[in-house]
Amino acid sequence: MVTAQDILVGASDYPTESIAEMTAQSRDIGIGYTNLGASLMALGYPYDSEQGRAWAASITALLTGTAAIRSTELAQSLGPAPLFAADAAGWIGVYRMHLGAATHIGSVDVQPELNDRVVQVWSEALERVQLVGSRNAELSVAAPTGTISFMMDADTTGIEPDLGLVKFKKLVGGGTLQIVNQTVPRALRRLGYTSEQVAEIVAYIAEQQSALGAPHLRPEHLAVFACAMGDNVISYGGHLRMMAAIQPFFSGAMSKTVNVPAETTVDEVEQLLIDAWQMGIKCVALYRDNCKVGQPLSTGKQTIDLPAELVAAKPVREKLPRSRSSRTFEFRVADCKGFVTVGEYEDGRPGELFIRVSKQGSTLAGIMDAFAISVSHGLQYGVPLKAFIHAFVGMRFEPAGITDDPEVRLANSLIDYLFRRLALDYLTYPERLDLGVLGTDERLQQTLPGVEEHAVGSSPGLDLASSATEADRNFVETTSAEPSVSDSPLGQAMDAPLCMQCGIQMTRAGSCYVCSACGSTSGCS
Repeated sequence: MVTAQDILVGASDYPTESIAEMTAQSRDIGIGYTNLGASLMALGYPYDSEQGRAWAASITALLTGTAAIRSTELAQSLGPAPLFAADAAGWIGVYRMHLGAATHIGSVDVQPELNDRVVQVWSEALERVQLVGSRNAELSVAAPTGTISFMMDADTTGIEPDLGLVKFKKLVGGGTLQIVNQTVPRALRRLGYTSEQVAEIVAYIAEQQSALGAPHLRPEHLAVFACAMGDNVISYGGHLRMMAAIQPFFSGAMSKTVNVPAETTVDEVEQLLIDAWQMGIKCVALYRDNCKVGQPLSTGKQTIDLPAELVAAKPVREKLPRSRSSRTFEFRVADCKGFVTVGEYEDGRPGELFIRVSKQGSTLAGIMDAFAISVSHGLQYGVPLKAFIHAFVGMRFEPAGITDDPEVRLANSLIDYLFRRLALDYLTYPERLDLGVLGTDERLQQTLPGVEEHAVGSSPGLDLASSATEADRNFVETTSAEPSVSDSPLGQAMDAPLCMQCGIQMTRAGSCYVCSACGSTSGCS
């Protein structure tokens, strides 16, 4: 594998010329492994344990040390990397540091023969690099491997622990794929469980998606099945300690995600980064659960405990009393005649609506009846009448035109007329002013903005002409500085009627309205 990767250094294409030149000088390669988390589980070692870290460090040191020996063999045959001659002392010093770290792995006696082999390999690598040099500057790296590891029959990716004993992967084309850890039975058998006990525990995990509470599973073995997410979770410190244990034996950095719960604070993230720096970890990536709308892997649905009052809260329908007062009015919009009945609560609020238009059985009558039922349910479930009026006033469709209502002379549609009428009957003046729905008298009583009373004084005798001229000049300057009627926001208000001739919204002119398109007036001028 080392030989193949060294060949690829010269056969590959690179994005820029500078990268190609630097790669040719250092001849970096990147050998690595995957499925570390599942391997530890199969051996019966918890991911966050001294035994697990010692075994992982030994495997990593053996991998990089063996690659280092092969790199020196290539250097003996093909020559060392061009960069080796420029910094041979530093290069050899790195090998010496690898050997020094390897001698400290044996503090936890996991597999004595493995630890002895690690020291032996790195001793040989150091001797050879001093004699012939090395063909490759960097030898190993912890690649992410991603979900492609599952295609290689691996239960975990890279140096990661298992995300969850049962996982759900979102597919690009839609849907999800359930991924079940296949290492659990092997781990249980190694821990001494019988075939019947293994079958019951595996069935429980498949159903509950967790090892917590599994039958026959002893508490001291629960840590073996701890995962990055879920209810039996590895702490962020456990992730960092594993990274610190194997970092001395990787030439490059490690692709490793430190999973933290959704409620992790900014201060905790800061402390995590400081801890990683103090442990000598080259790089660290954090992932806070549910920080993305759609994450590719999840361990199942999350149950959120809500306060009792929120759980019990649900929409309450306030029905009208069996005997209630109502208000009925007749209307006509264009050539469509109808009747509206509004049922009221005891305090006068509207609670139901009945609309009768056209002939019984017609499409329009059915639609309006269904619409009235919908509005009635909304009113009884607490939707404010003002919200309905804001939504429906101004809707434009046929039939539309002149009405027989002196307060609403022109309507854009039946719905527009009905809710303008309801606004006039049930909303206060400030509410209607906010919505732009005013009656005829209220529109006439509004003062025209920008027009002020101007008193022109006069002086007796010879000062009469000069005083008049002064007053005229002041009047012109004052009125020219004020906005005109058409420039004012109320110059063409929302409640201004539509022209009966052309249908364009009219503009206020004094106490009347005039159409700017065809010149028609409302009858005052």
